[in-house]
Amino acid sequence: MRAAAVAIDRNAAAAGVPIATADLEIADLQVGFADLPVLSGIGFRVARGESVAIVGPNGAGKSTLLRSIIRLIEPKSGTVRLAGQEVLSLRERELRRLRARIGFVFQRHNLVSRLSALTNVVHGAQARAGGPRTWLQSLAMSAVRDEAMDCLARVGLAEVARRRADQLSGGQSQRVAIARMLMQRPQLVLADEPVASLDPSAGEDVMSLFAGLMRDSGLTVVFTTHHLRHARAYADRIIGLAGGGLAFDMPAGAVTDARLDGLFGVRDG
Repeated sequence: MRAAAVAIDRNAAAAGVPIATADLEIADLQVGFADLPVLSGIGFRVARGESVAIVGPNGAGKSTLLRSIIRLIEPKSGTVRLAGQEVLSLRERELRRLRARIGFVFQRHNLVSRLSALTNVVHGAQARAGGPRTWLQSLAMSAVRDEAMDCLARVGLAEVARRRADQLSGGQSQRVAIARMLMQRPQLVLADEPVASLDPSAGEDVMSLFAGLMRDSGLTVVFTTHHLRHARAYADRIIGLAGGGLAFDMPAGAVTDARLDGLFGVRDG
C-alpha cells in the first residue's frame, strides 16, 4: 500500500498537484569534520508513512547523514525540515523536544544493562514525561507500566520483562530497544544499521519484525543498511550514497543489480 501511495505522490507532483505532507525534507546538506568534508549537496524528501533505505559502501556517510538529521552531528550548512520544523535553527531546548518525537534505533541497542527489560522500555516514556516515575518500572504509574508491557508483547518478549538486559541475547536486546522506541510514540523513526550487530538468523527475524511494526503503525522510517536484500524487501525507496554525495534516489523495485554493483565498485569479469 505504501509503495502505491509513493507512486501516486510522484505522479501528482509531476502533474503540479500538491503532494502528501513530508515528514522529512533535506536540501543542500553539507557535513564535515574540521577541514574534511563527508557529505555535500545532499537533498531529498520523505513523505509521511514512507519507508526509505540508505545504502552505500563503508565510509559513504550513511550513519553521519542519519545523525545529522537530528543534530547528533552538527551539519555545516543546508536545510533540514523534520516533522514541520527547521532543525538547524532550533535552540537546544527546542531541539530536545523535537528529538523526543523521533524514534532512533542504534546498532548497539544502548540498553541499561543492570536494569530489567521492562524498565528499559519504560525509559521510552521519558520522551513525554520526565521524573522519577520513568526511572524504574516499580515507580511507574500503572498505565505507563501496562503500555511498556504492551510494547514488549508487540516485539514478542513479554515473558522476559523482569529479566536484566545483560541476560538477553543480541536479538532480544534489539527487540527491547525497538519496544523502547515504540514507547516514545514517535512520529518518525530513524534506524542506523538496526541488525548490523546480530547474526544472520537473528538479523532476519529482527528486521522483519521491525519493518512489520513500522508498516502496521503507519510510521515514517529512514534506515541505513548494508543488507541490500533488506533495502529491497522493506523500503519503498532506496537512496544510494557514494563519494560524499547522492548517487541515486529510486523506487526500491527499480534498483537493479547493475546499479548496486556500480555503487559498491563491483566490476564485471
